[in-house]
Amino acid sequence: MSRVAEQKEDPRMSRAAGLCYEVAEGVGTITIDRPAKRNAMSADMWRALPGILDALAKDPAVRVVVLTGAGGNFCAGADIAELGDIHRDDDSHLSTVAERALAAFPKPTLAAIEGYCVGGGCQLAAACDLRFAAADARFGITPAKLGIVYPAAATTRLVRLVGPSAAKYLLFSADLVDAGHALRIGLLDEVVPAGGLRDRVAAFTETLASRSLLTQQATKDIVDAIAAAGPVEQSTARWQAEVAASGEVEEGIAAFLERRAPAFTWTSPTR
Repeated sequence: MSRVAEQKEDPRMSRAAGLCYEVAEGVGTITIDRPAKRNAMSADMWRALPGILDALAKDPAVRVVVLTGAGGNFCAGADIAELGDIHRDDDSHLSTVAERALAAFPKPTLAAIEGYCVGGGCQLAAACDLRFAAADARFGITPAKLGIVYPAAATTRLVRLVGPSAAKYLLFSADLVDAGHALRIGLLDEVVPAGGLRDRVAAFTETLASRSLLTQQATKDIVDAIAAAGPVEQSTARWQAEVAASGEVEEGIAAFLERRAPAFTWTSPTR
């Protein structure tokens, strides 16, 4: 996907049910790889994603994860031919299970979006921490074209991201919107000129991989709790204790005083 993935001496690569992933220079890249179907997610692909995420979460070499699509598209949604298997009751909904696993991933996640990002594709993108897109990308949430109800978990996440009115606009109309519209309503964090997405994502993930993962993971935990209107005091106290035991602050201060790049080594909580 990115220059980060092209410059590795020994990247680890694997493939599972239409999804492929690699780890290189601190970045785990998951690619939705079904270009003949515009990367529509089959039932097996939805099932495979949580396991991939679990492996990347446990890998201390991974500091950030990029989710992207092969062949010039991000994801055209759930495979219509397999909706009967994918769309179950809300708690066992295959896309909901995968979405929750992505949202709960402890490290920073970024959706790198080209082409179509529709339906389940938007569901996956919204579950990432950040979303960068090429200027010619197109977005839509289309259950109203099929007479189905968008999963409650995905609807909740969408409303938190773009607000009630913008969520209704997307869900009522099922229309595709351009990247500029998606940026204005908060569905995107950054729009990059067509052809420049890979380089921008490579540069940004290199920056993320150089920062303190402890700070990032604590921030993600606390911000998500605030967004869900949950309590944050206990979580904040736990992370402050982690900071005290980690040595990250000492390294950060030493690097600043010595005018060098910090070498942060923290990879996971001690408890």
